[in-house]
Order: sequence, then C-alpha cells, then structure tokens
Amino acid sequence: MKKLLLLLLLSSSYAYGQRNLTIDETVFGPGKYAAKSLPAAKWIKNTDAFSSLDSTYQNLVSFDVKNNWKPQQIASLSDLQSAIKTVLPNEKINLRNFPTSYQWEDNKRISFQVAGENNTYGLVYDLATKTAQVKNTLPKEREGEEIGSLNTQSAYLVGNNIEIIQADGQKLQVTQDTIDGIVNGTSVIHRNEFGIDKGMWWSADNKKLLYYRKDETMVSNYPLPQWDTRVASIKDIRYPMAGMKSEEVVLKIYDTETKQTITLQTGEPKEQYLTIVTWDPTGEFVYVGVLNRGQDHLKLNKYKASTGEFVQTLFEEKSDSWVEPQHALAFLPNNPKQFIYQTDKDGYNQLYLYDTSGKLIRQLGYKDVLVTNFQGFDEKGSKAYYIGATNNGMERHLFEVELKNGKTTQLTKTNGVHNSSISNSGKYVLDQYSNLNTPNIVQVIATKDGKATPILHATNPFTGKINLPKIEFKSFVSADGKTPLNARITYPTNFDPNKKYPVMVYLYGGSHAQMVTDRWLGGLGYFDMFMAQNGYIVFTLDNRGSDARGRDFTRVTHRKLGEAEMADQLVGIDYLKSQPYVDAENMGIFGWSFGGFMSSSLMTKHNDIFKAAVAGGPVMDWKFYEVMYGERYMDTPEENPEGYEKTSLLNKAEKLKGNLLIIHGAQDPVVVQQHSMEFIQKCIEAGKQVDYFLYPTHEHNVMGKDRIHMYDKIAKYFDNYLKK
Repeated sequence: MKKLLLLLLLSSSYAYGQRNLTIDETVFGPGKYAAKSLPAAKWIKNTDAFSSLDSTYQNLVSFDVKNNWKPQQIASLSDLQSAIKTVLPNEKINLRNFPTSYQWEDNKRISFQVAGENNTYGLVYDLATKTAQVKNTLPKEREGEEIGSLNTQSAYLVGNNIEIIQADGQKLQVTQDTIDGIVNGTSVIHRNEFGIDKGMWWSADNKKLLYYRKDETMVSNYPLPQWDTRVASIKDIRYPMAGMKSEEVVLKIYDTETKQTITLQTGEPKEQYLTIVTWDPTGEFVYVGVLNRGQDHLKLNKYKASTGEFVQTLFEEKSDSWVEPQHALAFLPNNPKQFIYQTDKDGYNQLYLYDTSGKLIRQLGYKDVLVTNFQGFDEKGSKAYYIGATNNGMERHLFEVELKNGKTTQLTKTNGVHNSSISNSGKYVLDQYSNLNTPNIVQVIATKDGKATPILHATNPFTGKINLPKIEFKSFVSADGKTPLNARITYPTNFDPNKKYPVMVYLYGGSHAQMVTDRWLGGLGYFDMFMAQNGYIVFTLDNRGSDARGRDFTRVTHRKLGEAEMADQLVGIDYLKSQPYVDAENMGIFGWSFGGFMSSSLMTKHNDIFKAAVAGGPVMDWKFYEVMYGERYMDTPEENPEGYEKTSLLNKAEKLKGNLLIIHGAQDPVVVQQHSMEFIQKCIEAGKQVDYFLYPTHEHNVMGKDRIHMYDKIAKYFDNYLKK
C-alpha cells in the first residue's frame, strides 16, 4: 500500500511538473530548453583531435583519438584572462565565457578577438606557455573589418571609407569619399543577394586589398519616419524599386606598398552585379562573376590585379529564368591552377572542377544531392567535402568526393540533419546530428570502417517540464502532379481524434527558406508549439519555390510569384479539410514577409478557406519591392506587366473575406510600409474591414521582448475568431 501511494505521489508530481509553454517562452524558450551539445567544436590543426567548450563555457577541452576521444581540459578562462591582463595591462577586458569564436592557428595556439574599452584586439594565445600576443588592433568605433590571413594588416570602415592599421600601428587612409551615397568596402552590396557577405578581401600575401565601391547617388531616397523626437524626423535610405534606377558598383584594389589604387575593368553597363569575388592564390589575378541586371547571363571573368585589365571570360552561364551565383570559387590547396565552382545549371547546386583557362575538368555532382555547405579539402588536396541535402531535401549528410575521378562517398548514414566536419587527415568525422525524435547526438566516425565512437547523447530537454505535442511529417504531391512536397503537422496536446480542432497554417513559401526538415522537432517553432499546446492543429508545407530541392523546383515561380506556391499550399489544405478531427470552419493562416504575401494572397484569391489570417511585413505589390530580388523572380514591371498585375493584391482588396490582421515594422527597410498602407487604402475604398498593428521602432522583424507582445497579439487574434 505504501509503495502504491509513493508511486501515485511521484506520478502526480511528475504530471504537475509538465506544463505548456508561456507566451514569453515562445521567444526565450529556444535558449532555455536547448538540447545539450558540444559548443564551439572545431578540429585542431594537424592532429586527429578536436576541441570544444565544456558545459560551463569556462574551459576549452580536447578530444583526441590517442585518448580514445575522452575529454581533457587544455585551457581555462582564468588562465586566458590572466594572459590578456599581462599583454594589455591598461585595458579593461572581462570575459564572461571562453571565446566561442576562437580559431586554431596550429596545434598549440588559438586566435580570437576581444573588445576593450578603447579598442578591439586580435590575440593569439599559446596553450602551453599560457601567454598571449596582440596581433592586431582595431578601433572600437568601426562598421566592418577584414583581417589579413597573416594577421599583419587589418582593414576596417569608418563611415563610408576604408582605413588600414598595419602591424606597427601605422594607419593608411585607403578612401576619402565624402559624397552621401558613395560607400567603400561595405558588405551591403546588391542588398546582400548573390551570397555577398563581405566587401573587402586581402590578397594571399596581405599586401593588396580588394574592395567594393558602391555609388548609389542616383538611387531614389526612400523616407522612413522616426518617432523618437518631439517632432518626428525622416531617415532616408536608398531603395531601388523594381524597374527603377539601381546602384552602380565597381571593384578596386589598393596596394599597401605603392599606396596606389586601380579599378577592375568590369565594363558596361554600369547596372550589373559583381559577384563571387575571388583572389587567385598567387595574387596575380582576381576572378569576378559579372551578372547582367536581368540576372539571366553570367560571365566568370578574370582580371589582372596589377592593372585591373580584363584578361578573359573563363565561361558563361545563361538561363531562360535566372542564374543565381552564390559561392566564391574555391581553389585547390596544392594546385593554384584549379578551382571548384558551384552552380545548379544541371538541376541541383553541385560542384564543378575547372582550371584557370576555363576548361571544365570534371563534374563532381552526385545523384540528386544538392550541396548546401562546401567544407573544403583534405590536407593533400585530393578530396573535397560538403554537406548535401538528400531525401527530397529532408536530410543533410556529409559527403566526400575524390577530385581525380569524382567518386563520392556518403560519410554519415543515420537519418536526420547532420552538422559534420572532417579532420585534417580525412580519417575521422566529427558528427553532430538530430532528427525528429532525437534532440542531439555527437559522435566521431572513422572513415575507414564507419565505426562510430559516441561522445554525447542529449536527452529530451522538455521531459518533466513542458508538454511536447505530437509532431508528424507528411508527404504530398504538388498541384501539377509531379513533385513530392514535405509537410509537418503538429497535433494539440492530449489530441483526441474524435474531437474537432481549429487550425493554424504557418507558412513562408518563398525562396532560400525551408520550413520542414528531419531535425529535432522537425524544425517546429516555439510559437507553433505554443499554439498546438493551446488547442490548435498547426500545419506547415514547403511548396515549390522554397529551398533545397533544386533548379526546377524553384524556377516554376518565374514571372508569377505566388501562383504555384498557393496551388501547392491548397493541396495540403485540402488534406486538412478531409480529416475528421479538423474544424474546417475555423482555420487560420499566419506568415511573415513572403509568408505575409502568401497569407494575404490566400485571403483574397482563395477567400472561402480561412476565417482569420495574420500577415506580417507583407509584400502587397512587387513593383514596390527592391530591384535585386524582385527582378530575379518577376523581371521588371515593364517587361512583365501581366505578372505584376496578377500577383498584386492592391487590385484584389474587394475580394477579401474573413478577418485579416496586418503587422508591420515602421522602420522596415526590406518590405517598406508602403505595401501595407496601399493595401489598407484599397480596403477602405472597397468597404472592407482590416486590422492593422504597427511596431514603431522595429524593422522587418519584430525582435527582443517586443516579439513576445507580437506573439501574444497573434495568439489572441486567432483565439478571438477561431475558438468557439
């Protein structure tokens, strides 16, 4: 009897401990309930060993094959702090955690950056002697930086201009432009399309700096009202809308020895895109992907670094829709005459081996595997490694390809999404992965025989704390009857198939995004979980046009954004409506950005499905969107008037049914507020009621604690209209 009573008490205590997420946890939950992992795990150079931070983030530990992969502490935060104090006695630097951004210089030294009160310092720390060296110093007030590979020279931005600090502390003023609209060295080029994430590149010998110079003086100013003063002011941004005048960009090279600057002769027209910028390993040449404004014709050009002179076009790539270069060239470590180029021209983004004359040596693609993350080469330069999307985009695996013959081996096998990397020797894989029901597993795999050594097996972080709803993957066929589509359905807590539940469809639907993968929780967001815990069926489907499925999957949207996407979403919606546990009279839809465009489109073009919708930062007419993204998919309004007319929601406001809440950031520089304001005006003219909420200080996404307010508003909006 006592045992039974104890069991009852324990079970009731366990049940009491389980609860639903709070609205605050929709934002802060991912940090609070994260599965255990190996933070900042990295292979140590020239060894078969890797390092990571321990669970306290205070110590650096190593895992070595010689010690059977057992962790050993190799550095501590206290020792690191002491070394920093010794080398920088006049700076106040207090690190809370061991730097996660550390990099291995060799097998004994790490490098990292620390910020002091006066400057930011690049340090190298010797683990054996517990001493540090200052390798570079950067001013605290800067907007971007590029540190040379030898740590001898550092370039950074002050305002719109570039300065260089040399190893001896001497400053070089690279540019001195004072005209508003001329910007040097910035990574904000072509609105960060085409994989652009930097605006400066050092040559291998650290003597020459290659950089973008952007002239947007001819681009229209777009006003963003600022509400932080008694009399509101205007902040102007340069925003080239589809079909309008765009920025003009060139590439320049500054020689730190001669103090001379030359311009690459990238030619006319001035409105073109300069992409995948890559130094030749010898420093003699620069390679640039020159893409026309129509984005359907790419030339990979070679330029002489000493003069800027055009040398040759290595090859060209054309398309009847668009060409989208995303990745710089990767030169083989032991052969400066050969490089890897990535393209989806044959159906999937894959690797191609070229020589510097433009000759294709070998295609290195493997089946329908789509390369998502090229990881480089082995120490001999005979093999390349990459993470590839498999199983119709649901999984990610590590692959090895032999450059001499293209032989490809899949190095990870367990279903799921793998974040894996190879040791320098190529003998071992550090593999971290999860899948729908596995929070996180870390293991080391021997490439010779596939034997795995377990390092960490994370438990479910919600157990005993949070009610985790049931999540299932679903597969459908696209509206054209040809293509598999992936979807995820999340059931309410304590789901009863004999009851009927309201639905929230959460979607994005646009390019370069994938909502459903075989990772922990299937990619489910915490707000989705919150809604399922509060009685909703939550459904998400990746339609054609979304990411990681190949060229044809995306190109179907050309000149008619939203059409194929909606058709595919309707396939999933029809499935939901056919289920006996779905309350088809109480369905809602929520999306942000492209998802806001999709939500608004479905509420007007298919207006008999959803009783309520929330559209965040929605595109309402593509003619108001920017040049680089908009023209890739839609061409210009002059070239495609029918497409712009069909996809615009301004001429469809009179078809709106149901309850629509539009949310917008007043400072949105991506989807400017004009989109939603124009649509609201059309709704007024059509006599249609629409709800509107503005976040005055936020840009395209509502972040921080204000995001809690936003999710609370969305949840209550659906409750008001979808719950009986």
